Amino acid sequence: MPALYVMIPAALLIVAIAVYIFFWAVDSGQYDDLDGPAHSILFDDQDPNHTAAVDEANGQPAKPQDKAPPHV
Repeated sequence: MPALYVMIPAALLIVAIAVYIFFWAVDSGQYDDLDGPAHSILFDDQDPNHTAAVDEANGQPAKPQDKAPPHV
């Protein structure tokens, strides 16, 4: 029983810290763009259209290509 007097406040303190960290991450913009980095790793850095997925995720129209990429 005496262990509960220590464990319950410790658990509440850990939960309070986790909630604080979560709200700090949301306020600092950690979750603003979840799709851009996931899609941008699929494109080669030398490809001039490697930001096409980021633009598409943001709702911007795709830019027309001047020439076909070398792998097509």
